[in-house]
Amino acid sequence: MGKVKTYVFHSDGGHGWMAVKFRELEELEIADKITGFSYRKGKTAYLEEDFDLSIFFLKYREKHGVSPSYRESYRDRSPIRNYDHYSYNKMKGEQNEIV
Repeated sequence: MGKVKTYVFHSDGGHGWMAVKFRELEELEIADKITGFSYRKGKTAYLEEDFDLSIFFLKYREKHGVSPSYRESYRDRSPIRNYDHYSYNKMKGEQNEIV
């Protein structure tokens, strides 16, 4: 069993997202499976709770043998809604520029 990492689950009155580093999505081989309903900022993807987060939880459990831990952060209106929508190609391109 691997070490359990604690993530932050952000939510507002209408939706929720978990912040996960792009490299972690690549390590779990799901970076190209995340939809445009999630968001991105810098090296972080904000996985929407209805679909993308389920994929992350499934693959995380497969790799580590446990579910990831998380803490919640609530705002009436999350600034995540103003971030760019997730795009694998854009995230990948930005990561290549940073390296």
